[in-house]
Amino acid sequence: MRIQGHLFSWIAVFMLAVAIVYGVWSKEPVGTTALFLSFSLSAMIGFYLLFTARRVDTGAQDNKQADVADDAGEVGFFSPHSWAPLALGLGGLCAFMGPVFGWWFLYFTAPLVGVGLWLWVFEYYRGENQNQ
Repeated sequence: MRIQGHLFSWIAVFMLAVAIVYGVWSKEPVGTTALFLSFSLSAMIGFYLLFTARRVDTGAQDNKQADVADDAGEVGFFSPHSWAPLALGLGGLCAFMGPVFGWWFLYFTAPLVGVGLWLWVFEYYRGENQNQ
């Protein structure tokens, strides 16, 4: 985690330099703002990773003597089958198409996003996974 933190910190330094040079040379506010926002996002992620790396155990990626097999094991729990990401993806697609076709399109998108959120939040509270 420490390596990723340093990587994002160096990206933040680079983005800051690019934002300053771009802002001085171009005097264009939109691109300069986007570059400064990219700098702040990279700095925030780098700070979080470095801050967290001090409080957790050293991972295999931070050990120069580690093998690939040292990082093997369970990564986490992932739902084996879920329709919620598909519903949320379609709802997000339709929501972002709303400004293109008209804001009225969001009225038809809101129920799809609502159903996707409902499925995602409550997928383990029904059927065979329901608590007795």
